[in-house]
Amino acid sequence: MDMMVTVDGASIKKWIIFILFLFIGTITVVATMTATSTYRLSSSSVHEVAHRFSTESLVHLLSSENVYFRQTLPKEKRQLPYSTYFFEMTTSVNFNDPRSLLGRELPGFSLYDSEIILAGEGTNFTNIPYESPPPLEVLLAEREAAQEQLQEEETPPAPAPSQTTGGRKVVYIYHTHTQESYLPALKGVTNPNFAHHPTVNVTRVGKKIGEELEKRGIGTVVDTTDFISQLLTNNMPYHKAYEMSRKTVVEAMANNRDVQYLIDIHRDSRRRNDTTVTINGVDYARVSFIIGGENAKYEKNLQLVTKLHELLEKKYPGLSRGTFEKKGVGTNGKFNQDLSENAILIEFGGVDNTFPELYRTAAAVADVFSEYYWQAEKVNAPQQAEKK
Repeated sequence: MDMMVTVDGASIKKWIIFILFLFIGTITVVATMTATSTYRLSSSSVHEVAHRFSTESLVHLLSSENVYFRQTLPKEKRQLPYSTYFFEMTTSVNFNDPRSLLGRELPGFSLYDSEIILAGEGTNFTNIPYESPPPLEVLLAEREAAQEQLQEEETPPAPAPSQTTGGRKVVYIYHTHTQESYLPALKGVTNPNFAHHPTVNVTRVGKKIGEELEKRGIGTVVDTTDFISQLLTNNMPYHKAYEMSRKTVVEAMANNRDVQYLIDIHRDSRRRNDTTVTINGVDYARVSFIIGGENAKYEKNLQLVTKLHELLEKKYPGLSRGTFEKKGVGTNGKFNQDLSENAILIEFGGVDNTFPELYRTAAAVADVFSEYYWQAEKVNAPQQAEKK
C-alpha cells in the first residue's frame, strides 16, 4: 500500500516568515540594548534631560493645573512651542545655540563648549571666550617684546588707604597658563596662535592687579611661577598646567593661613572686537569670569563672581563679558576652584589688547573687588566677634 503525505505550502511559508521576523526582532533588540548601554539612567543623564527644560516650561506644566500660573509669564511666552521642544529633545539641536548642530562632529569643537551663566553686553554663543593651546614650537621659540607697549600711564600717587588688612596677605594671584601674551606687545607676531611669551605675558596683568589692591589696603601675594616652563621641563602636555599650578596654590594656602581669595589670571583667544570696550572715551580690555562646572564649591564661587559682574556692570558698563561655565571632555572642569569658596578665574582681554588697556582694566577690577571685599568684611565682622 502506498502512503501519500500532503504538505501545506502556505503553512511552511508562514513559519519561515515568522522565524525570519523573530530573528530580525531579536537582532534589533540586542543591537538597541548594546547601543544604548552608555546612556543608561544616571544622575548626570537625568540632569542633562532636566537641563533642557526652561523655566517657562515648568510654569506651563503648573498652569495645566492652575491657569493663574501662566499670568506670571510675559505675553510672548504664554504659548509653549511644543514642536520646538519636541525637536530639541529628540535631536539635541537647539536653534538658539548653533554649536549644538555640529558640536559632536567637529574635532576640537569642545574648546567652545561653554554655558553662558551671565551674559554681558554683546555676549552670545558665537563669541564666548575660549583658550587655544599653543603648538609646542611656539612655547620653545624666542620672541622680542615691543617695550613701548609695556609702559604704564602716569597716575598721581594714591592716598593712603582708609582701611587695610593690617599686613595680612588675603589675596593670592597666580597664572596657570603663565605665558599667554598679547600680539601688540610681541614684535613681528601677527598669528593669534603665537601670542605667547615667557616674560611678557599675563603675569604683568597680575602684578598690576596686586599693586592696585595694595593701594586699596588689601594685602596681596602675586605668584609669577612659570607653570608652562615646568610642563616643558617635565615633558608634560599643556592641559596638565592645572596640575602644576594646583600644587603651588595648595602649598601657598598651607604656608599662609590668611589667604581668603584665589585669583587665576588668563587671556582669551578672541579678537579685538569681542574683547575691547570704550568707556568715557577710553579703551579697556574686557574680562570674563570662568566657573568650573565639575567643581564642588561651584555655588559659592558663582555667588562671588556674580557679585563682581554686577559691580562692574554698575561702575564700568560693558567691561564684563559675563560668567561662563566650562566642564566635560576637553576641559579641566575644576580650575582649582574646589580649593576655596572664593576662587576666581578671570580672562583679561584677548590676543589683540594692549597693555595700557589691560592695566586700566586691572585697576577697574581691583576697584570693584576692593568694594566687595570691604563690604564682605563688614558683614563678617559681627559673626567673627560672636565666635570669639
